[in-house]
Amino acid sequence: MAGLVSGDPSNHAVVENAPCNISPDKQEESDRWYFSRKEIEETSPSRSDGIDLKKETYLRKSYCTFLQDLGMRLKVPQVTIATAIIFCHRFFLRQSHAKNDRRTVATVCMFLAGKVEETPRPLKDVIVVSYEIINKKDPAAAQKIKQKEVYEQQKELILLGERVVLATLDFDFNLFHPYKPLVEAIKKFKVAQNALAQVAWNFVNDGLRTSLFLQFKCHHIAAGAIFLAAKFLKVKLPSDGEKLWWQEFDVTPRQLE
Repeated sequence: MAGLVSGDPSNHAVVENAPCNISPDKQEESDRWYFSRKEIEETSPSRSDGIDLKKETYLRKSYCTFLQDLGMRLKVPQVTIATAIIFCHRFFLRQSHAKNDRRTVATVCMFLAGKVEETPRPLKDVIVVSYEIINKKDPAAAQKIKQKEVYEQQKELILLGERVVLATLDFDFNLFHPYKPLVEAIKKFKVAQNALAQVAWNFVNDGLRTSLFLQFKCHHIAAGAIFLAAKFLKVKLPSDGEKLWWQEFDVTPRQLE
């Protein structure tokens, strides 16, 4: 697999898979993107290249912060930002940080996430905003990216990156988020709905910065977020009725603990 590092785009090998138009249709999510914590931490491609767990954890949080900033500046919904982050997580399950620049990969993932979630942003906007964030310490960055040579170099790098990311993800864009099942479940509780939803939502967003979304499917994460939010707010969740609330998520109280 070709590496995607920063620098002169002409030096990068290209994976022979042309960019595609992505269908927003989401089929059933594949199990192939889920692993145990031990597998993620010990068999990472980055580990093989000498990057230890502490460093990789830092790099993961770094590109998550970058994507949150990029998404907010591009004015895309949180779901689109979450999709970009998960694409990035999946990419680095298969590729090493030592061979791929995380911010270039993240920029590509945001561009792809916009297509998948039907909230596309023009490639030029994504490139310009990304460049300004990456070079925020350079007061001349906003002017530099307007120069044709600088912009075209960045554009070439991102289009190359798109091919690498698409090939690494096997053109598999099927993923689901915890947000919808989380909100739908809380609506049924009739207790502290707004506060519970907000805190649970925040727990989900915090989880995005970890390997949690590589370990558990969205309905399990939603259940865990609700459980933690109720515990944090000292709210007693309903435990009567035909179906206990956690059964909606196919989890047990022991798993939640």
